[in-house]
Amino acid sequence: MVNSNYNPDVLNCIANLSNDEVFTPPELANRVLDLLPQDLFKSPDTKFLDPFSKSGVFLREIVKRLDRGLESQMPDRQLRIDHILHNQVFGIAITELTSYLSRRSVYCSKHANGKYSVSRFNTESGNILYANRSHTWENGKCKYCGASQAVYDRGSEAEQYAYMFIHTDNPKQFFGNMKFDVIVGNPPYQMEDGGHGASAIPIYQLFVQQAKKLKPRYLTMIIPARWYAGGRGLDDFRGEMLNDRHLTHIVDYFNSEECFPGIDLSGGVCYFLWERDRMNECQVTSILNGKASTLQRPLLEKGNTTFVRFNYAIDILNKIKKKKEQSFMDIVSANDPFGYDVRVENSMRRVKPTIVDKPSNDSVIIHYWGPKGKSVGYTKRSSVRRGHEKIDRIKVFISRSYGERGDFPYLVIGKPFIGDPGTVCTETYVTVGLYDSLDHANNVISYMRTRFFRFLVMLKKNTQSATQTVYQFVPMQDFSHPWTDEELYKKYGFNEEDIAFIESMIRPME
Repeated sequence: MVNSNYNPDVLNCIANLSNDEVFTPPELANRVLDLLPQDLFKSPDTKFLDPFSKSGVFLREIVKRLDRGLESQMPDRQLRIDHILHNQVFGIAITELTSYLSRRSVYCSKHANGKYSVSRFNTESGNILYANRSHTWENGKCKYCGASQAVYDRGSEAEQYAYMFIHTDNPKQFFGNMKFDVIVGNPPYQMEDGGHGASAIPIYQLFVQQAKKLKPRYLTMIIPARWYAGGRGLDDFRGEMLNDRHLTHIVDYFNSEECFPGIDLSGGVCYFLWERDRMNECQVTSILNGKASTLQRPLLEKGNTTFVRFNYAIDILNKIKKKKEQSFMDIVSANDPFGYDVRVENSMRRVKPTIVDKPSNDSVIIHYWGPKGKSVGYTKRSSVRRGHEKIDRIKVFISRSYGERGDFPYLVIGKPFIGDPGTVCTETYVTVGLYDSLDHANNVISYMRTRFFRFLVMLKKNTQSATQTVYQFVPMQDFSHPWTDEELYKKYGFNEEDIAFIESMIRPME
């Protein structure tokens, strides 16, 4: 039997269609709009722009708010709607299909001048624009978005994903140099770059930077949170954002599925509010397992170069900093400690060691990741390209990459293990320290297995990557003896609340 009262919002359904260009559910769009001063929706002069419209959900929800906010000033609803749609709400669609979706959401017709449009325009597009654009190729890449010519030079028949808003030097041109009070939306996140496997480059930062060129009073957008850590194409953007005191609000979801149900984005997702005419510390709201923590604070704590996304962690870090100890990062190697991951000049081919099952006179043991996972074999000592001083010393190996999804508590890193004298590893691992005794190395491992240690790594590790820099917050210890969490909690003066938070985030390493 069909329930006649069931009337789903089609934009909720569309929100779960894609993991590349993530559509926004109406409920989330409204939480983003709630960051704005609500008086904006009571003014007949406020102008809104969504320059990367997909389903039109932001524009639709803005129209609803303006419809309510202007009712007392414009009692005639048709005149009110005409004014809102013609003078206050503007969009740029990311594809031809989404232009139809957006107009259907806002005008109730895919053609703004169509019979069923709630407000008649002289053109099919109305104030929601779309034009098919091409990439501008320079040395095999688009000069605007970095897209690979090999992947996206498809001819005019296929969608090239040359998004209007960022494929121009003059974003003001689209609406005749109009000044916008609010720019809002959820931009595309990445593009394939033609690299090995499922390789992609981030592009969402380009939309943020382009939007700032229009100098709106308010800018609010939903973007992946991987920018906190920087990395590929994001280092400059990260520096801009973390040092921008106009960034007044960040709402951060460590687990993207708490923000976008059914969408799993590595590193989580966030939305923010940037205010042109206001400078302040940022109000950071961390959302984890349905619980929200809000704190007014600088994005970069004194002495830090990293954004700490969990508010509860700030006090914990400050207690550790008081000791002024050396960073554990100093004894962790850079990537590929023995030189087995080398890009040959003018080639993408990777140099790999020849690994065999039996030793020879000139062989060393090599730890690597094979078809069956963690594996051990033999390779020629002469194939080692660097790190020769480590070969015949005791060291600790740990995976360079470790990923987890879902709810806490996490392990955060893979399990460290002893690298005996006469051993090396491929780029799968990094090394930790050099030791004269097995006891010393095992004491280091005892520390690495603590919740304390792995919690501090987690604060820097926003992706699967577990390279040298993720160990920056971890303090060095005296490794003449093993360590336990209880000893570490006591040393740094952690209270019950600190301990409970750490143990809610990190599970024991058996």
